[in-house]
Amino acid sequence: MKPAVLSPTDELILPSLNLLALDDDPDFCQYLEDLLAEDGHQVRAVTDGRDFWEQFARQAPDLILLDMKMGAVQGETVLAEILQKNPNQCVIVITGFPDLASMRATFQIGVFDYISKPFTTRQLRESLARAVAVKGIGQNPTDQLRQRLGHRIKVLRTEHRWGLKELAEQSGISISQLSSIERGIHLPSLEALHSISLALRKKISALLTEIDF
Repeated sequence: MKPAVLSPTDELILPSLNLLALDDDPDFCQYLEDLLAEDGHQVRAVTDGRDFWEQFARQAPDLILLDMKMGAVQGETVLAEILQKNPNQCVIVITGFPDLASMRATFQIGVFDYISKPFTTRQLRESLARAVAVKGIGQNPTDQLRQRLGHRIKVLRTEHRWGLKELAEQSGISISQLSSIERGIHLPSLEALHSISLALRKKISALLTEIDF
């Protein structure tokens, strides 16, 4: 399965996620499957609670997309059961009837994000990107290391008020290689990491400690 991407202008490259969606609108389910499968994700979109729980039991998803207003199936009830079964499950609520009180309540019990219909494809992709960045879903330890290390290097470079050109001049590493490292596409070699650390006036051990590795 190919890695999922946002767009050429976005920096974050997403891992292929295992997504499970529950929405009583079959057309919307088909839309989600087509859109997210095109992005490289594995998508199971179902329209009723029985199918949802069968899919949930068959394979635990990285992330759940959950409609809250579904007629006979109450999203609130499904959400409570999801979090009872797995308190750490990442859930993004999708609703055509946004309500501030409902949004606050879902956040209080651990929902990651709340999206109102209609939404743009970019809004959905950005929500998934935040979930990957914040929760580390869909990432193995090496993926997490690439993302966290690249982000930390970028932060430190910004604190120096440098662009990639300045860091390249200070470290002796090409701009394209630095860009790839900062975006979490590639891990730097030990030699490259040493050069970057020297340029940023950081010990490698301190850099790894700051990203919790």
